[in-house]
Amino acid sequence: MAVLAESGSNPDVDLLYDINGLAKDAPHWFDLAMEFVGEYGLLLAMVLLVLWCWWSVRRRGGEDAAPSVAALVWAPLAAGIAVLVNVPIRGFVERPRPFVDHQGLDVLVSGKTDFSFVSDHATITMALGVGLFVANRRFGLVGIGLALLEGFCRVYMGVHYPTDVVGGFALGTAVALLLSPLAMALLTPVMRAVERSPRAGWVVRRRSVPGVLVPGARRAVESEERDLAA
Repeated sequence: MAVLAESGSNPDVDLLYDINGLAKDAPHWFDLAMEFVGEYGLLLAMVLLVLWCWWSVRRRGGEDAAPSVAALVWAPLAAGIAVLVNVPIRGFVERPRPFVDHQGLDVLVSGKTDFSFVSDHATITMALGVGLFVANRRFGLVGIGLALLEGFCRVYMGVHYPTDVVGGFALGTAVALLLSPLAMALLTPVMRAVERSPRAGWVVRRRSVPGVLVPGARRAVESEERDLAA
């Protein structure tokens, strides 16, 4: 189990060389940009995307606000759980980084001494993307697209095999989807309680401006008016 790809005839290795070979032909400034994007930039972008989605959900309000915010809370939790699950997987497979076994790679990030399978970056970003998709499909599709870009960057940088990335995608997706029903069952009542709180309700729903009714309140008032008219 120590090495999953040992020869250049392996399609996994061939694809590694093809993608990483792009770095050799690219300008130095582009490689520096890819190094930052692949190591930090896309993770930061995913965090900002989650915050943007939360801001959009709380501004819109409505009856689905609490479940949507619960799903957004689940997204980073799913990413954290997926990374924890990856710890024993890495220890069991013990796959060295590609530059350890294969010469001629253009490695953009130095100091990587841990095992390669599966990619933490791919796992985190895909778990966040799928978690976002549970909360909001439009934001989720953007998040999944960023996760795919993250996977490409990790291979481009020479620090992961393509199958490391695919494994990370599978792990992040599995954790985010399979545990989602349980997570939503636990988190949605909590978010509904927060929504009713006079102090913390702003986390779930934007506070209404005096004289302006949010959609849920408007429906409640209309129903009360019909009851009084009856």
